[in-house]
Amino acid sequence: MTQKIVPNIWFDRNAGEAGEFYAAALPKTKTHVAMRYPDDLPASQAGMEGQPVVVDVEVDGFHLTLINSDDTYRPTPAISFILNFDPLMFDGDPDAARAALDATWDALSDGGAALMPLGEYPFSPRFGWVADRYGVSWQLMLTRPEGDPRPFVIPQIMFANDVEGKAREAAELYTSLLPDAGVGTVIPRPTGGVMFGEFRVGDQWFSIMDSDIPHQFGFTPGVSLEVRCEDQAEIDRLWDALSAVPEAEACGWLVDRFGVSWQIVPANIGELLSRPGGYQRMLGMKKLIIADF
Repeated sequence: MTQKIVPNIWFDRNAGEAGEFYAAALPKTKTHVAMRYPDDLPASQAGMEGQPVVVDVEVDGFHLTLINSDDTYRPTPAISFILNFDPLMFDGDPDAARAALDATWDALSDGGAALMPLGEYPFSPRFGWVADRYGVSWQLMLTRPEGDPRPFVIPQIMFANDVEGKAREAAELYTSLLPDAGVGTVIPRPTGGVMFGEFRVGDQWFSIMDSDIPHQFGFTPGVSLEVRCEDQAEIDRLWDALSAVPEAEACGWLVDRFGVSWQIVPANIGELLSRPGGYQRMLGMKKLIIADF
């Protein structure tokens, strides 16, 4: 699977532990530490020397990045991850798919909290929405084999509160900026906005929805969307189109006009940060400039 956008999840000094947790809790999942903190850190990061800074998690070919940092940010249900338990993943056996869903629910619920109880709903014979022990939100769904095929993992972006009603506008903006992308099925609400919708970037699918229910949370850098760019020209183009909150710009991070956090980074960011002084130079940048590494 070619993955242009990699969701990043912020953790409070326990990303390594969380990676091992997900490798055990989720089907077809593996994890590894992709990068460690260097020895020469600023005072604000003292004590993290040699600890993981980036932990990669691969779920049935879908990549997530866990960022090992501090308690500045937390993930919220505004961006969650749908897990599609399709019987086709389990040799066409719906009972095996249901058993795998239930086992995953039990693992993610341990120390977590149910947002929608596991049960039967009009849109799925088996569904539940849970925030795990780290605050990451997952929607587990038993899918019907006769439906169109979808990946096992689909990030869902929920537009609520002051950006309620903006789901379709956001999907159209994102797909206009990224290659091989387009808006798919959109089911409108009778009152306006999107009840359920999809957009695609290459092989990746994303879900969108508007929620007119007041929520005590919104988008935060606790979950960000990392775009891996081929060159400086692509970085510049996406940065100029997406960045809407100048005070949020730092180290390749930005916040768009809907409040969603993005990381616009070179495809070879790992190699750039491994250069002598590369990590420290990144700390001094807003938009990342490849030539300055």
